[in-house]
Amino acid sequence: MSLIHNFHIPVMGLGFTVDTPLKVARFGISSVVSIMDDQLLEDMRSHYTNTEEFEPINEKVDDSRAKRIKAYLNFLQSTVDAQVEELKNQNFGEGQEIDKYFDLLPFDHPLSALYLNMQLATGKEKLDLQEALREAIVPGSIDVNIMTKVDKLNYDKEGNVLPREYSDALLALKGFAESNVRGGVVFSAGMNPALYGYAEKFKDFFPDENGLIKKPIILKVSDYRSALIQGKFLAKKGLWVDEYRIESGLNCGGHAFATDGFLAGPILDSFKNNREGLKEEILTICQDALSKKNQPLLPYNIKPKITYQGGIGSSDENRMLLEKYELDGTGWGSPFLLVPEATSVDEETFDKLLKAKKSDFYLSRASPLGVPFNNLRTSTAEAQRKERIAKGKPGSPCYKKLLSSNVEFTDKPICTASRQYQNLKVKQREAGEISEEALTEVLEKDCLCEGLGAPALLSAGETPRRNLKAVTICPGPNLAYFKGSFSLKEMVDHIYGKVNLTLDPERPHVFVKELQLYLQHLRTDIENALPENGKKMEVYINKFKKNLSEGIAYYQDMKSSWSMDNALVLERVKAQLAEMKLKLQLV
Repeated sequence: MSLIHNFHIPVMGLGFTVDTPLKVARFGISSVVSIMDDQLLEDMRSHYTNTEEFEPINEKVDDSRAKRIKAYLNFLQSTVDAQVEELKNQNFGEGQEIDKYFDLLPFDHPLSALYLNMQLATGKEKLDLQEALREAIVPGSIDVNIMTKVDKLNYDKEGNVLPREYSDALLALKGFAESNVRGGVVFSAGMNPALYGYAEKFKDFFPDENGLIKKPIILKVSDYRSALIQGKFLAKKGLWVDEYRIESGLNCGGHAFATDGFLAGPILDSFKNNREGLKEEILTICQDALSKKNQPLLPYNIKPKITYQGGIGSSDENRMLLEKYELDGTGWGSPFLLVPEATSVDEETFDKLLKAKKSDFYLSRASPLGVPFNNLRTSTAEAQRKERIAKGKPGSPCYKKLLSSNVEFTDKPICTASRQYQNLKVKQREAGEISEEALTEVLEKDCLCEGLGAPALLSAGETPRRNLKAVTICPGPNLAYFKGSFSLKEMVDHIYGKVNLTLDPERPHVFVKELQLYLQHLRTDIENALPENGKKMEVYINKFKKNLSEGIAYYQDMKSSWSMDNALVLERVKAQLAEMKLKLQLV
């Protein structure tokens, strides 16, 4: 998290934020880059590097995955450093990036006041203030994301399984740990003991003699229990979690890891109420582990940061979250897909986002991971998937194999979105071994490796390898209420309440929208329940309904904490909560 801004841009897909640091880091804005696709990172490094200077890393080279990731991250950091130096050396004046740096800050930021004083000053005082402002400039951090569940084992030329440290997630961590990048690693999608254990091998995850951690660990979590379990697991290895990044289970983009009906408000409340206890319990464990390793200890007054992301759409919501739950920051993801200055979305997909109806944004079964996946019905990848089925050639060629995990038909894992797997399922259907519904569900799987990476190359004017141009885009449901192409300044000003972008007037409050999504999720689970799981499903549904009911009661008790200036909007929220309560009783 940058010291300058209290929001960050989360990871989006494989390619949408792959070069975001090059666009926003020099303005003090932190962002997250996916490092799961080393081939994409190599292609992006090639794009940005002068042809004569570019030294490709062949995939056949030993440790090529880690080396490619390291090379790309080193490139990002050195480029951002050069951008910041250039910015610092600029003269202040209208249209200059150094002025933009301070103009993007919220009105209540100390540097914003200093910048205003500089503009009003004259002579030596003005020059002194300009120098003070230059000294205060720091870039946003270049954070990386490792989806812990994407951890395919790899094989040597003879087909033998390579040791665990050569798996995809561990090699990604190695590439990050050995790079020069100044940022943290976001572990998302749950616990991976092998990955967390591997982090022990790298000194940058431990405090130095001054108690500072060069590469902080950030945990993306869905609730307090998950944070505590994972935080303690890492602490026993001497690894401190610098930030707990809470993400809504459903009101987010990409993969949706739904809770059992636990809503964002009560979850945030549990972090607020247990923050000191979380810190003390985990710090005690961590200091003990560091002491046993003869490592420098952490400062006794260190505190983990708590942030939230998922479905935030207005400055009122942003302020309410920061103030009521005493957060250190927030994450704004999907809205930045409409900011070409910040993310990489190809022109055709951008146009489809602008024209999309609310019903075009949906929770799909497209992911080979078997986790619900936010999708756009009108995407070019969806069109390609349907076209392949119509031609009798379902599935994807599967060149990258990042999501290969199925061993139903093979000894070596294959991907459920692959042509190989889907053809085998078609044969099962033809033999009467599976139902038409089961086959339809399989054919919904799509190649995310190519689809989520292609937009970065296309928007850069490059052609993806093998001419695979179909784009998968995974915006959260919140994006349905944003329409238009926005500048970086417009979006940042919207976050801070300097301006209010015109959003769909029907857009619900962030908490209400999540509640609506969970109610729909519960209905879907009930509709899809199998008769043989009757008793188990009954327990699950009752627990889910109880958690939702308690969440609604929590929101109804919030009263003045909604932080809304518009009384009519507040009344609408109250009415929507009452409506949701009634609908829950009828489920």
